[in-house]
Amino acid sequence: MLLFTIWPIFALICLGFILARRGFPDPGFWAAAERLNYFLLFPALLLSSLANAPVSDPEVIGLGGAAVTIIALAAGGVSLARLFHPVAAARFGPVLQGTIRFNTYLGLAILATLAGSPGIERAALYLAVAVPLVNVLSIMALSDAGSMRAPLILLRTILRNPLILACLAGIALALTGVGLPFGTGRFLGFLAQGSLPLGLLCVGAALQPLAMRLDILTLVGTGALRLLFMPLLAALIARAFGLNGVEALVLVVFAAIPTAPTSYVLTRQLNGDGTLMAGIVTSQTLAAIATIPLVLWLFGA
Repeated sequence: MLLFTIWPIFALICLGFILARRGFPDPGFWAAAERLNYFLLFPALLLSSLANAPVSDPEVIGLGGAAVTIIALAAGGVSLARLFHPVAAARFGPVLQGTIRFNTYLGLAILATLAGSPGIERAALYLAVAVPLVNVLSIMALSDAGSMRAPLILLRTILRNPLILACLAGIALALTGVGLPFGTGRFLGFLAQGSLPLGLLCVGAALQPLAMRLDILTLVGTGALRLLFMPLLAALIARAFGLNGVEALVLVVFAAIPTAPTSYVLTRQLNGDGTLMAGIVTSQTLAAIATIPLVLWLFGA
């Protein structure tokens, strides 16, 4: 039953891959569609979801603390392993991103399917904490691959990231109680409706199967960390923080989904191993078709 519930999500990813490989509707469409979604539609979804969220709820605060704990433990573990197996930042950066970053579109689509509006609301709160943290850690991991430009890229990435800005604006509206007056909530809602399907199509369009021909062991190891170990860690942390229901589901889903396609862009910006990063993104996305239903079934989602 679970597989029947979430298969349309993966069908959209596959459709995006097929359309892009056939050059439909136009080779330049996909880059433009991704920018439209990243800078307008998806921020609208986050802002509208957060504007009336219960940000002072103890369980919501616990969700933020649990998110930081999961990401910090995973990043610390990968960094510790590097001490025993030294690797250049150009390759360490992709491995770290393949472990701690997540495909936001896929996570939100799954939560919208399984938990409806409360799932989207809690997910937006999770993103408000997790997105800045994973960006900072990813840039730090790639820093000596990008020389002196890294600190500037870090600052620019944080201050100009539309997802971070939308989260901050939404939380500010929720804290002040202003909400979204004068019909702005409905306007943002219209924009938000197109975000998830378009985002999933763009995820499929960005897949690069040829990049999986090299570094098989690295791809398998990173995939196991991301898709199997991370959801187990999330379930343990959720229990430790006393979280259950939607909050626990949010932690497990965002831990079980593959890494973000935008990891490839950041890796290229900082002169990291783009081929390895593309392989990690593609292999994890394909493997997630099998692992996500398995993980959700095991954790009783």
